Amino acid sequence: MLLLGAASVVLLVCVACLLSIVQWRKRSGKGKMPEGPAPLPIVGNILQVKPKNLAKTLEELSEKYGPVFSVQLGSTPVVVLSGYEVVKEALIDRADEFAARGHMPIGDRANKGLGIVFSNNEGWLQVRRFALTTLRNFGMGKRSIEERIQEEAEHLLEEFTKTNGMPFDPTFKLSCAFSNVICSIVFGRRYDYKDKKFLSLMNNMNNIFEMMNSLWGQEKDNPKSHFHMTNLITSTFDLFIAGTETSSTTTRYGLLLLLKYPKIQEKVQEEIDRVVGRSRRPCVADRTQMPYTDAVVHEIQRFITLIPTSVPRAVTKDVRFRGYVIPKGTTVIPLLSTALYDSKEFPNPTEFNPGHFLNEKGTFRKSEFFIPFSAGKRICPGEGLARMEIFLLLTTILQNFTLKPVVSPEELSITPTLSGTGNVPPYYQLCAIPR
Repeated sequence: MLLLGAASVVLLVCVACLLSIVQWRKRSGKGKMPEGPAPLPIVGNILQVKPKNLAKTLEELSEKYGPVFSVQLGSTPVVVLSGYEVVKEALIDRADEFAARGHMPIGDRANKGLGIVFSNNEGWLQVRRFALTTLRNFGMGKRSIEERIQEEAEHLLEEFTKTNGMPFDPTFKLSCAFSNVICSIVFGRRYDYKDKKFLSLMNNMNNIFEMMNSLWGQEKDNPKSHFHMTNLITSTFDLFIAGTETSSTTTRYGLLLLLKYPKIQEKVQEEIDRVVGRSRRPCVADRTQMPYTDAVVHEIQRFITLIPTSVPRAVTKDVRFRGYVIPKGTTVIPLLSTALYDSKEFPNPTEFNPGHFLNEKGTFRKSEFFIPFSAGKRICPGEGLARMEIFLLLTTILQNFTLKPVVSPEELSITPTLSGTGNVPPYYQLCAIPR
């Protein structure tokens, strides 16, 4: 009886797998959904797609199935776009068709489809437009956003000074600095770095960023009214997540890279001393006179590829794309990493090299392939703020401190500890030595 029962289970599993493969073959191919690996029942392509190393496994699948292919994450079909040309065609050239937000379970649990990041349709348009207009208005007040960043940079310097050259983890100091910029804009005040409620918020945002390394799920219907208290709170929290965790993580990863490559740190400091000096703080206007530093900041963002899969999109209608048909509502993952690591645009892309953004004469070189903030209608609305913050805080730190690792640079790991939808840098400590 036991053998008969076991045989029945095996038979049922085999039948289910065959049916799943047959259905997959019927809906994929030219004129249908893009091809991809055959999924298993319930779990889909979990054997081929590793959530903890999502971008890398999707990049490997693109080598086999081409620049447009599909995978099944659980029961959800997902179309993956690989390579700059394909990503550009979808997100920029055909922006309206790829403007919806794809499914992510963290968006349902935390935002319930509200706010700026995970909302869709008219609600998203209204809330995003309102947020951008309001931020511009705040920046045009008595104190510009640049001045708010410079003021916070002073408080960050104080925190670095308090370490007295001893080893410390920069994570929460950086998170507090970036978050305080948003606080000064949204609430009109900043918070002390030891404020318990403020630190609790920092910890929650750090945890949410790490939880983003998960599979996608269904979103629920949005409420009819877009301007209500729940949506206001959700949108405000979106600003904190987008304006704090991504920028602070980028800077934290950048400091690690400068510890790993001290010669690059020295060259940045030489340029800061030459252009800015020590008698005043760096300002945004200095950036055009500091091509090497600008190149380093760009190379940090390119190299770490903070959000390699972007935040997923979805098509707003049935879309004919590159010989395939993508049904309305299908989740789409644009692999930003394949543009940022394009070997023709960035020779030896796995090497951290500021020369990727420098011309032969040492002037700054722009690149269309540089899309760490995504592209098209869903491009990060805080791109301008983030670029300003990262440049000003990084240069202010290096103007005043030389950063030293607690181990030899050769021993430092720069491989992310988590690499799902976002790349999380490994834990490290540094010593900030006053210059």
